[in-house]
Amino acid sequence: MFNVENFAFINEQFFVSAVEPANLDRLLADGWRHFGHHFFRYNLAFYTDEIRFVYPLRIDLPKFSFSKSQRRILKRNSDLRVEYGPATISETIIGMFERHAKRFTHSVPDSIFDFLAERPADGPCDTRSCFVYNADQLIAISFFDVGSVSLSSVYGIFEPDYADRSLGIFTMLREIEYAVENKLRHYYHGYVYEGNSFYDYKKRFRALEVYDWNGNWRKAQFQNDSGETSFSGG
Repeated sequence: MFNVENFAFINEQFFVSAVEPANLDRLLADGWRHFGHHFFRYNLAFYTDEIRFVYPLRIDLPKFSFSKSQRRILKRNSDLRVEYGPATISETIIGMFERHAKRFTHSVPDSIFDFLAERPADGPCDTRSCFVYNADQLIAISFFDVGSVSLSSVYGIFEPDYADRSLGIFTMLREIEYAVENKLRHYYHGYVYEGNSFYDYKKRFRALEVYDWNGNWRKAQFQNDSGETSFSGG
């Protein structure tokens, strides 16, 4: 957990037109995220009317392995076709986003462009997509950035009619496979909050590391019942 005695509030942002892959690696390693051209990092946030500590997460890919539940998700969706390509936004994808957004009760997004540039394939990063098809129907898509040694998951959506397939986790697992196949070192999958929250699914990965806001990534364990965080290693 944070050392409260030495705690310093962080809330920073900047806008940029282009970021080179190696610079993206450095920003991610310092706890930065981005939506479109907006880069940001913060270590406190409001969630359900409470102030929570914020933790950036990543996976140490050489040490990663799928859990039994993750392997079941991969097997359950083995009949689907997965393709990778440049990030794109179409009317079909916008319609899927609008249907997907109705699932949210907290921080409901207004537009897919809250998360992506209008032409994400043109920057600011090397942004790509994971497309998931059932026959010829696009039923899920995720967006991710590729750095020199890292992959950062940006956003994912799926058709609500397929909610029983766990497609949000499925696209994350396929992004991880893509990163491993391309010999990348780290998979960054966003922020989580201290305590229990909607974002707890991000905590359920092996080889998980958490940023301590002092320049260090440490091995992390999240207790399921209380949501408390413990750090180990250096």
